[in-house]
Amino acid sequence: MQNGARYRAVWEILEQVFANQQPADKIINDYVRARRYIGAKDRRFIVELVWKIVRNRMKLSFDAKRSDGRGVLLYAMRDNLAEVFDGSQYGMQPLSKEEQNWLSRENDEPYPDYVEAECPKWLFDKIKDVDFCKALNLPASTDVRAHGLGRDELQKKLAKEEIEARFGVYAPSCLKIDGHLVLNNCMAWQDGEMEIQEEASQMVSLLTDVKAEHKIIDYCCGAGGKALAMSDILHNKGKILVHDVDSKRLAAIKPRIDRLKVKNIEIIDKLAESDKDFDRFILDAPCSGSGTWRRSPDAKFRLSEQKLASLVKTQAELLDLAAQKTKVGGRIVYITCSVLREENEDQIQGFLAKHKNFAPINLKLLWQQKTKALYPWKDEFCLRMSPFECGTDGFFVCVVERKF
Repeated sequence: MQNGARYRAVWEILEQVFANQQPADKIINDYVRARRYIGAKDRRFIVELVWKIVRNRMKLSFDAKRSDGRGVLLYAMRDNLAEVFDGSQYGMQPLSKEEQNWLSRENDEPYPDYVEAECPKWLFDKIKDVDFCKALNLPASTDVRAHGLGRDELQKKLAKEEIEARFGVYAPSCLKIDGHLVLNNCMAWQDGEMEIQEEASQMVSLLTDVKAEHKIIDYCCGAGGKALAMSDILHNKGKILVHDVDSKRLAAIKPRIDRLKVKNIEIIDKLAESDKDFDRFILDAPCSGSGTWRRSPDAKFRLSEQKLASLVKTQAELLDLAAQKTKVGGRIVYITCSVLREENEDQIQGFLAKHKNFAPINLKLLWQQKTKALYPWKDEFCLRMSPFECGTDGFFVCVVERKF
C-alpha cells in the first residue's frame, strides 16, 4: 500500500471508533479481514497509528477543536502532511482551504486535568487523579500463566522459541512478555502449558482459596480464565461449575478446556433452586471494565453514567443471589476489573449492611499464605491492584464469609 492509502485506512477506522458503538479491536479486525490486500507491514502501521491516536484522543481533540476522525488524524499528522497526501489514487481527499487555515493555527490553551488524564470528565470527577489515569492509558504487557508446570520451566521453553519472558512481581505462576504474542505460532500455548491471563487476575484466582472438596461455582465466568486457573490450582481434581449469561462468551471456554486438558470444569445453563450450599461462590461481576483501559483505551468513551448505574444495580442483585447460595462457612469472592469506588468498596459496604451474617476475611493474611510478594494495598479486607500502584490491570477483590 502507498502511504496515502494507509492513512485513508486509519481515517476510516477512526471514524468508526469515534462513533463509540463497538470496541476498537473488533473494528480494526473486521476492517483488516475484509481487505485481504493489506499486508503484514501495512497492517502493523495502520494498527499502531490507530491505537496511538486513540490513546491520545482527548488531547488531540482539544488541540484540534475537532472530534471527528479526519480532523483528529490531520491534526496528529500536521507536521507530515506531505506523507498523508502523497497524491496516490486511494489516498484521502485533499485539504480544503478551510482545513489549511485551521491546521496553520496553534492551540496554546492549557489542558484541563481530565484532558491531560485522557479521561472523560464525568469519569475523571470520580477518579480525581491525573497520574493514576495516565497509568491506565499506558500499553500493557502480555501476561501468561504457567499451566501444569512451574513458570521457570515455562520460561525456558519459551526461550527455546525465542520468546523472551520475565517473572511477574506478584503471581507465582505469571510470566510477562513485552509486545505482541502470536499464539498459533507458540508451541507452549498449543501444548497446553500456558494460558493468557493478566497477573492481577492470576492473584485473584489464588485468593479464592479453593480446595478439591469444595463445592465451587464461577458464576459470571466470561471466557473462563479464573476457572481454568482454579482448575490448575486444584491439579484437575474436584469440580468447578461455570456459568455466564452471555452464551457466546461462555462458549469460548470449551476449546480452552480441551487444549489445557482440563477435566474438572462443568458448564451449566442455570443454578438449581436447591443449590444453596456452595463453599465458594466466585462472583466476577459485570462492571465498567475501567481497570482494563490499558488494553482497551476506547472503552472509556463507550461507558455512560446510565450504563454504570445499571451495572451497579446488577452487581448488588448478584451479591444478593450469592448470599442465598452460599452455605455457613462458605465464601463469596467478589471481583471486579474496575477502579471505581461505587462498584467496589461501596458495593461491599452495602452488602454487609444488608447481610449481617457475612463478614470480610483478612486478605493480607491470605495473600501471605499464597505468595512471597509484599501485600500491595493499605486495606487488609478489600484489595485493589492497579497499573499505578502495581503495574497490573485494575482489579478489586473482597472475600466475605458466611458466619451463620
